[in-house]
Amino acid sequence: VQLQAFGGGLVQAGGSLGLSCAASESTFNRYAKGWFRQAPGKEREFVAAINAIGTMTSYADSVKGRFTIFRDNAKNTVYLQMNSLKPEDTAVYYCAVRKGRLSVATSRNEYDSWGQGTLVTVSS
Repeated sequence: VQLQAFGGGLVQAGGSLGLSCAASESTFNRYAKGWFRQAPGKEREFVAAINAIGTMTSYADSVKGRFTIFRDNAKNTVYLQMNSLKPEDTAVYYCAVRKGRLSVATSRNEYDSWGQGTLVTVSS
């Protein structure tokens, strides 16, 4: 499954931004999906995940209440809506899929396919 992320950009603190991740094939809809991010000089960290059927989500404590993950199976796409953005949210954001797995996971080692990343910069 090939993934391509869109939607990064520059936004002021307190603003909102929406990311999308489109998959190359519809089998994407059968798998759990996640978003991760990597800030300069830091390791890639978990942001949010959604299970295959969209009934369960998981969020990092740092984004809980501000970010929302959801998907549109008709478009083979998973989204990340980011509100109340903070400068510490600045990072390259990656989408990922757990091939053959239905449940959410927070470890990057649980994900098989990754998108190319999209840069989000939050200015103070």
